[in-house]
Amino acid sequence: MRLRSGLILAAMTVATAVPAEIVVEHVIGKEYPGDYKHPASITEIGGKELYVSYYGGGGEYEDDSKVWGMRRALDSDTWSEPVVIADTPFLAEGNPVVWEAPDGVVWLFYVQRYGDTWSQSRIKGKISLDGAKTWSDSFMVAFEQGMMVRARPITLMDGDYLLPVYHETGSDRENVGADTTSLFLRFNPKTHAWTESNRIYSRLGNLQPSPVQIDENYLISYSRRGGGYDPMTDGYLVRSESHDGGHTWSKGEDSAFPNPNAATDFIKLANGHLVLAYNDNMNDRTPLTVAISEDDDKTWPHKRDIGTGDNTFAYPMLIQTTDGKIRLLYTTDNRATVMLATFDEADIVGHTK
Repeated sequence: MRLRSGLILAAMTVATAVPAEIVVEHVIGKEYPGDYKHPASITEIGGKELYVSYYGGGGEYEDDSKVWGMRRALDSDTWSEPVVIADTPFLAEGNPVVWEAPDGVVWLFYVQRYGDTWSQSRIKGKISLDGAKTWSDSFMVAFEQGMMVRARPITLMDGDYLLPVYHETGSDRENVGADTTSLFLRFNPKTHAWTESNRIYSRLGNLQPSPVQIDENYLISYSRRGGGYDPMTDGYLVRSESHDGGHTWSKGEDSAFPNPNAATDFIKLANGHLVLAYNDNMNDRTPLTVAISEDDDKTWPHKRDIGTGDNTFAYPMLIQTTDGKIRLLYTTDNRATVMLATFDEADIVGHTK
């Protein structure tokens, strides 16, 4: 393992095996107050900086949770101190998603919980016009109870933005209802109008979709499965397709990728190859695996574990920065530490599991 911060030695409580070519750095962990630092998001700002946002506080369901932001230059090893970028009195925030749009506007989407479970949430947003240094007032993105966000938007070939969201149902904190669905909110940057796709239904329910666009009409999405956390032998990532530019989506079907009821991420590289980050296990959030397809999701011959061992490696988020590097953000140490792995596509290609 190549370390880019001495803090990682103190923050990681369990040793993990990382391929030598993969650069892993500690972003934030137990050296800062707040026991919980989980679903984290990353974007590149101005081609010069990395910006990370996470939500943190006393725990997943604690009302003191806030959305935090921190940054570092691409050529630096030092992250800034975390600062609060979204906090509402008497309500809890969660699942921030930070994203720089093609016009340089930085968007922040996040969840605000209005009850005891995530199914009582709504999606809010903010924008920044100065590279995530200051933020607008918050605004409501999705009013419907149970609407949540987790993955970054993509810019479609027609110029619209496609925000992946999901509608979570039920009041059981340990089980995602079978009627939980993924869907997409489409934003027209010229008219500022939002429209909604149909909802993707599947065998166990599905949530937290990540889409890629293959051509003008054809898109693919992978989603986390629903259900509970008990051991099972038929838990898979859920796959769906659109053949009309992302307006409507097919029923979700089990894919070939196992899923332990945990988040995944899915992106398209500048060369057109596809990258999937997922837990290659039906029951545990380890290992964290990166797979690459060179033929538009037909085959996935290249797979390599990034995080392995007696730990959890959860909520991956992928980006490719302007220097061509692939950056994989994830949380570990029982949702207390945020890590960033940096590597080239060549570090994955040629490896099989």
